[in-house]
Amino acid sequence: MIDKSIFKAYDVRGVYPDTLDEDVARDIGRAFVTYLGLSGARVITARDMRLSGETLKEAFVEGVTESGADVLDLGMVSTDALYFAVGHLEELGGAMITASHNPREYNGFKLCREEAIALSGSEGIEQMRDLITSGRLPGPARFSGSVDHGDITGEYAQHCLGFVDRENLKRPLKIVVDAGNGMAGKMLPPIFEELPFEVVPMYFDLDGTFPNHPPNPIEPENTRELRARVVAEGADFGAAFDGDADRVFVVDERGETISGDILATLVAQNLLLKEPEATVLYSAVCSKALPELVEREGGQAIRTKAGHSIIKPQMRSHNAAFGGEHSGHFYFRDNYFADSGIIAMLTFAELLAGGKGTVSELVAPVDPYVRSGEINNTVEDQDAKLKEVEEHYAGRRGVKVDHLDGLTVDLGGWWFNLRASNTEPLLRLNVEAGDRETLESARDELLELVRS
Repeated sequence: MIDKSIFKAYDVRGVYPDTLDEDVARDIGRAFVTYLGLSGARVITARDMRLSGETLKEAFVEGVTESGADVLDLGMVSTDALYFAVGHLEELGGAMITASHNPREYNGFKLCREEAIALSGSEGIEQMRDLITSGRLPGPARFSGSVDHGDITGEYAQHCLGFVDRENLKRPLKIVVDAGNGMAGKMLPPIFEELPFEVVPMYFDLDGTFPNHPPNPIEPENTRELRARVVAEGADFGAAFDGDADRVFVVDERGETISGDILATLVAQNLLLKEPEATVLYSAVCSKALPELVEREGGQAIRTKAGHSIIKPQMRSHNAAFGGEHSGHFYFRDNYFADSGIIAMLTFAELLAGGKGTVSELVAPVDPYVRSGEINNTVEDQDAKLKEVEEHYAGRRGVKVDHLDGLTVDLGGWWFNLRASNTEPLLRLNVEAGDRETLESARDELLELVRS
């Protein structure tokens, strides 16, 4: 009996082989072709370096070809390269076998349709789940599909380099990059060899056992070594990628991590230099610094709920040049509206190399705020607690409340967002204020209220 819990809001993900094995992967391949009507078309597949990746990919390919679709297999690449391939080659579907930032025992599938439009919970994932669990998957097609192999690495490197105007690189940079034994270790070298940067590589060898640290750079302990290395090397900045290289976090010259929303602010700044009046989307948890920068530079900032299944369609409808989330996902119109940690790092490096200051000096004028970071709180009845917190603040003078993504309350000098996890009994709290004293007072008051 298949474990329905592996079908998530944005992907399919489970523990190998307990909840996700070859039989399930084969059925996912069949359901993918059936749901999208791809019999007779071609599906692009790729995987990351996880130990179970090859056998799961082979099973998925069996399901696809049995259902009458052809396969172009790209081998091991990053997730953003898979998205690029689907858009660039004008194929009708793609599957990346990866569990992104999850621990080594996990694996999964990130799936997309034409133009790299990602499948999500209500737009494909749930329908595929129901096809599999109901026993309604059709039998083998009359004619099986074929399998070809290709290499997109060079083309993707040139695509990424197209986001950088090399005339803007007025000074060389020294960059420490922690690939975390993930796919950035394969995708970055052909890009860096064409740029005037000195790169100090950390853990570029592909290793799905993750012998050095888990592939999740949003956790501070996983960037501890990178932060120390940046300072020791006297580097201009450091960059840490997750396992499939679709997310990136940046460390400044002092060894301090820049939050994902502030990195998005700097990426937006660089894009607006090239495309004045561009539209930029940002998730509801992002710092006020981001929309303030966009509007100051003449662009249009649009606030949205977090999640790629929300942001990507809105970017298409607004023809937005860029979209950013505090979680380290960065979306680019000219990358088929898909996210790419590599392109985000390159556009940030271009902005830094075009000036004279350090990263911290670049950040200072665009970020006047202090933030709590995301604080997770175990709460069984999330809806009741959200209502209680809202009632506590709703009567205060000048307060603004919205429910775009969880509960956001803005009291002028500070604001917070409190939202429920999709998968765990957690409420996630983010607080931002104009000074440290206000932040700490507001944070402590909120935590007491949430945890009471």
